[in-house]
Amino acid sequence: MATSKNPKPPARHAADSHDLIRVVGARENNLKDVSIEIPKRRLTVFTGVSGSGKSSLVFDTIAAESQRLINETYSAFVQGFMPALARPEVDVLDGLTTAITVDQQRMGGDPRSTVGTATDADAMLRILFSRLGKPHIGPPSAYSFNTASVRASGGLTVDRGAAKTKTVKATYERTGGMCTRCEGRGTVSDIDLTQLYDDSKSIAEGAFTIPGWKSDNVWTVGIYAGSGFLDPNKPIRRFTKKEMQDFLYREPTKVKVNGVNLTYEGLIPKIHKSFLSKDKEAMQPHIRAFVERAVTFTTCPECDGTRLSEAARSSKIGGISIADACAMEIRDLAEWVRGVEEPSVAPLLTALQHTLDSFTEIGLGYLCLNRPSGTLSGGEAQRVKMIRHLGSSLTDVTYVFDEPTVGLHPHDIQRMNDLLLRLRDKGNTVLVVEHKPEAIAIADHVVDLGPGAGTEGGTVCFEGTVEALRGSGTVTGRHLDDRAALKDAVREPTGTLEIRGATANNLRDVDVDIPLGVLTVITGVAGSGKSSLVHGSIPADEGVVSVDQSPIRGSRRSNPATYTGLLDPIRKAFAKANGVKPALFSANSEGACPACNGAGVVYTDLAMMAGTATTCEDCDGKRFQPAVLEYHLGGRDISEVLAMPVTEAEEFFAAGEAHTPAAHRILQRLTDVGLGYLTIGQPLTTLSGGERQRLKLATHMADKGGVYVLDEPTTGLHLADVEQLLGLLDRLVDSGKSVIVIEHHQAVMAHADWIIDLGPGAGHDGGRIIFQGTPAELVATRSTLTGEHLADYVKP
Repeated sequence: MATSKNPKPPARHAADSHDLIRVVGARENNLKDVSIEIPKRRLTVFTGVSGSGKSSLVFDTIAAESQRLINETYSAFVQGFMPALARPEVDVLDGLTTAITVDQQRMGGDPRSTVGTATDADAMLRILFSRLGKPHIGPPSAYSFNTASVRASGGLTVDRGAAKTKTVKATYERTGGMCTRCEGRGTVSDIDLTQLYDDSKSIAEGAFTIPGWKSDNVWTVGIYAGSGFLDPNKPIRRFTKKEMQDFLYREPTKVKVNGVNLTYEGLIPKIHKSFLSKDKEAMQPHIRAFVERAVTFTTCPECDGTRLSEAARSSKIGGISIADACAMEIRDLAEWVRGVEEPSVAPLLTALQHTLDSFTEIGLGYLCLNRPSGTLSGGEAQRVKMIRHLGSSLTDVTYVFDEPTVGLHPHDIQRMNDLLLRLRDKGNTVLVVEHKPEAIAIADHVVDLGPGAGTEGGTVCFEGTVEALRGSGTVTGRHLDDRAALKDAVREPTGTLEIRGATANNLRDVDVDIPLGVLTVITGVAGSGKSSLVHGSIPADEGVVSVDQSPIRGSRRSNPATYTGLLDPIRKAFAKANGVKPALFSANSEGACPACNGAGVVYTDLAMMAGTATTCEDCDGKRFQPAVLEYHLGGRDISEVLAMPVTEAEEFFAAGEAHTPAAHRILQRLTDVGLGYLTIGQPLTTLSGGERQRLKLATHMADKGGVYVLDEPTTGLHLADVEQLLGLLDRLVDSGKSVIVIEHHQAVMAHADWIIDLGPGAGHDGGRIIFQGTPAELVATRSTLTGEHLADYVKP
């Protein structure tokens, strides 16, 4: 029987043909009908200048649609309990797989949330101690600082059929590990009474110094003056013991003041309800300043900050309590767990060991499980979220990362790259938004968006390999191999800022003189003590303006104009030019369109289905009443002004009829920090993390302070934008300011006048000054990890 010499290869199975994610006509935010094909089971890096549309494509289109489609697989009843997601603005999205988003959103700022509770490591430790702890005090809940002990007893009525009932005595008891003094928070608040009132004055003389407490307000001052519990004409320091008790601590009591029924309450509980129960970040600046003055938080004296009851702290395994275990650095805790040998809990020990080793593997071994999750930086929070995925058995999943190298020293970036490649090699699709050349270098496929930012971006400039990107001529391609040059001459300091005996967190009695009048860069591996030195040790009275990594809050009504205070001079200029009230030119006040309440869009809630947002038909998305748009300034109405990019608005308010110096100054600062492409009325919810941080920097540039502290200002900055940031830092120093920058980017290090390097490692291996001097000296000696990487980076 004859056989073919060239047998046909087996036909490709239909299921193997779906190896691309296809995006057609994406128009989310500033995307301009973007159509691309992304290879599955590969590592694709999305690059482009800040604001070019990377996050809009990856997070707001691909990941958002994947999540929406997954939610639709649940029943309508279950969907009613899930967040409603609208379909992204895109014509076709094909070949999607389940998307797992690992972004830089801060982890919950709840005071009860810690690294241990956020990663389930705490839960496993509690089970371990409930099994092996001596003495045995109860189930896992007995070791939980979030669980209070409860005891109750009473009668239960039991139906016995045929209308017969029987009362049975029952007792319920639950053992919790919460410290009763601080209620599991680890700190107790103390109110400074001198910040609430002047005790040399009487209430009638205006003794209260609390913001908003005016003598004619019956709900605040009036209720104390007319309650009858104390003499309003007697100085507070002369109150009797009973009057002072009623004044400060009396339980809520019904009283009648000037014929009005009111509830009287002691000053301390009233302050707690009025101020301390609210989010401090959401308060007006003067209220927040009052709270910071009046309230001090100290370590709980009963539990010594461990949050746990005495019983939970008394139960130990090999002399270690659960409080001791949670206070250890995670890499040390992993070693301790390795030494616990008990066959009855072997599976639990294996799972706990894997979780703790994952922390070390991802470069977070210096953290402790009792570290409040709200204190983690954006980069640390993102890496903590990665931990649950490292040992996952899932494959063919799309992992989406937002700048996973943020907050990482160049020494640690290789470790992060290895983790991303491991996820890919398990058969997953990995999509990464990134600016660092070291992270772009490992990509299988690169998508470069641009060419500019905002309205000048939103198109795909390049698709292909890293090598092809280098020769592509795009902004990213041209700057990919950028190398900084060391300064020929550095500035001479005008003075020093002394720090003596700094011991915050892991600092080891550090003494350092930070030079003033120059650009100082603080470097070191993640966890070496940089933030502790700068934010935790510089005296508060040194006129320091701190721009840290804490997120700025903003609703969809907030925009750069409202956040920076730019809208106030604009409204006044419109009002003065037209002889009307400034409130007419606020979309949150009298001038708002009544149909959409000044939002510009109408939100329709469709119960268990995704809600929709449609442009308001009455105002056509302009947010103002038609009558308000009749008023003009320089030939433009208020909606046209809010639609201007910052650069255009800067020219508009610089001269002519619209000349407004106050507005022009703010717009200049926005241009200086590289936000000239943003429209001044763009909702804050559409800004990237890097844009928000630079917006914060622009607002602080007006602050009167001699020392500026910036925490990783290159976060979210494209390679091409770093040069502009360096120019801004130079202008700040040349204007007489002292600038201290915590930074990992080698271009910023090379541009410094003075470098302070902390280390040599993280956690208890760090906390020491290992180098002080000029960048040239650091490069010449190569005596530290930072020195080695900087020497490899700078131009020969």
